[in-house]
Amino acid sequence: MPLSEALEFGHDDRRRIYEYVERHGAVDPESVRAGLGIDPSGFRHHVAILKRDDRLEVDDGKLRVTIDAGAEEEYVTSDLEFRIRPARQEDLSGIVGAIRQVAEERTYIEAETVADAVDHEEALLRHNEVESRMFFVATVGAEVVGWVHLNAPELDKLSHTAELTVGVVEEYRGYGIGSHLLSRGLEWAASNGYERVYQSVPSTNEEAIAFLEAHDWETEAVREDHYKMNGDYVDEVMMAIDL
Repeated sequence: MPLSEALEFGHDDRRRIYEYVERHGAVDPESVRAGLGIDPSGFRHHVAILKRDDRLEVDDGKLRVTIDAGAEEEYVTSDLEFRIRPARQEDLSGIVGAIRQVAEERTYIEAETVADAVDHEEALLRHNEVESRMFFVATVGAEVVGWVHLNAPELDKLSHTAELTVGVVEEYRGYGIGSHLLSRGLEWAASNGYERVYQSVPSTNEEAIAFLEAHDWETEAVREDHYKMNGDYVDEVMMAIDL
């Protein structure tokens, strides 16, 4: 099911079940049923149809929104072993922590906004008529050490574009993790019909700008004095890549 396709459910209770799960990220089926006040037989019927239509899945006894994002990939260097995979609801605190750490170190305002949103909503992934939000994570052992995030409005005039943030905590830089995360995110965007991916960074974040330029991103515009940080005005560098 393409992410830009309008979600048609055929029954109001089916829509309500999907939206409840989408809003909570991962939830026990009985909690969904009780929370919505749907009778058990009707609930089982609607969940079966949502599973059949690849809109919901059951994993570890919990209902989740189905988003086809590929499998886990393992990378081994002489000094480090890490994995990149689609994020799960259980990664929320690890992702928020990694984003906040990177944002504090490198002044990554857009990423910090993402962290605030998912922390407030307490749900990582989004797939509804308003927006689609996807995360991939890099892990070392059980620790989230990096992320790539894509967010896309489900509006006809903007449905070909997505916003991206990507980062790796400082102690794990230099192993190619950021490049692999960026590649995974762009592959997902291209396979889901997006034509252009963009992001904005403060002009003071020279490391992020150099990283993106090394991966063929281009500066589309500069908004002068867009940010005010520690009393100083800082330009916003708006960058993009065509897929």
